[in-house]
Amino acid sequence: MKKRGFEVVSKYADASINLPKRATYHAAGYDFEAAEDIVLPSFWKSAFKHVAQELKQWIWPSTKDMDQASVENSFSIFKPTLVPTGIKAYMQEDEYLQLVNRSSNPLKRFLTLPNGVGIIDADYYNSEGNEGHIYVQLLNFGPFDQKISKGERIAQGIFMPFLKADEDTGGQSERSGGFGSSDE
Repeated sequence: MKKRGFEVVSKYADASINLPKRATYHAAGYDFEAAEDIVLPSFWKSAFKHVAQELKQWIWPSTKDMDQASVENSFSIFKPTLVPTGIKAYMQEDEYLQLVNRSSNPLKRFLTLPNGVGIIDADYYNSEGNEGHIYVQLLNFGPFDQKISKGERIAQGIFMPFLKADEDTGGQSERSGGFGSSDE
């Protein structure tokens, strides 16, 4: 019986994806790689463009006011980028996979996980809609865009046990989809 491990999602079956592995014998984290080339836009470059656009509207008030959809779209530049890994993880029901940043990412590349840590629940494996595909949220707080190349290590995953409270009955629903599907 398999306890915990990794598989390639079917979408990337023929894309030469490497399963996560530990770099050294005593390493806790399994290195996750990017499944494809992707550019992470600079937060500051995007913010500057957004502020410049707002100033233009303030200085020339005759320009058309932005509707709600335009405002929401302009703030989308501040969202993190989801980097596909091509990987799904299976584990025991009382475990989860914790995704954490590589220690070199902030120092060398100005990359961070905006939520600090990612939690992959056991029931995410083979979830409806995306097969449990693990994505890594990354935010580039540096002054320049950063290119992530396919096969580049972007995060680490650590399998962790968790405890339940006395008289816990669990959630009242089943996972219904992919990323962020258990949000209410």
